Amino acid sequence: MTETDEEPPEWARERARELMEADDDAESGGESPESDDADGAVGDRAPDIPVDIVDEAERLTRLARRTDDDAAAGFYRERRDELVRGYDYVPRLRSDDDTLVLYPDEWMADGTVQLDRIETTERAVEVSLSGPGDADRFQEVAAYNDDVAAAVAEREADVHADTARTFAAFMSNHYVRPVDDATPDMRAEFREEYLVRNGWPSEEQLAIVDESLSVIETVAADVDGPDA
Repeated sequence: MTETDEEPPEWARERARELMEADDDAESGGESPESDDADGAVGDRAPDIPVDIVDEAERLTRLARRTDDDAAAGFYRERRDELVRGYDYVPRLRSDDDTLVLYPDEWMADGTVQLDRIETTERAVEVSLSGPGDADRFQEVAAYNDDVAAAVAEREADVHADTARTFAAFMSNHYVRPVDDATPDMRAEFREEYLVRNGWPSEEQLAIVDESLSVIETVAADVDGPDA
């Protein structure tokens, strides 16, 4: 049992965005509005789904991909779909770059994204299912990363613990690598993209994220790691 890629190619999505921007400029006399409503610009809206739900949706997707039992795979996907529907999102697997995408339900019609309904792409969530790590080690690596996050929570301040949990999910789900095996580029991706978009961080978290990453690495040295 497999999932199919039902989404338009990137060039089509980009073209649709260009057309919508042109329409907006025409309606406003060629000037870009500073904001779209009283709550601020639509472009400032974050995904409306918690990071732990995104992580669970990814975990269920990985389980469905790894099992050879069609019934089990279907069960995992059904649980994932039901989970994200509770937040008015719809999951899709984009096969051309092996990415799990969560779209707001209001963008969909008959199972397909309607380009004219997309007011800002920032509300979608994309999670890569590929990485340089070994996917067969996912459970072992994820358990280790969770243990490190738990150890940080026991020893350090809550702000470090919150970042540790999010970093553990990021390293497990995106790269299938231990938290203390992150490259500088991975840390930068986490700090500048994943945490901001998917981690719902506090201002304090963002201000000391580098300190938190150092704390995580220090604590990880005392946690038994996965077998090489």
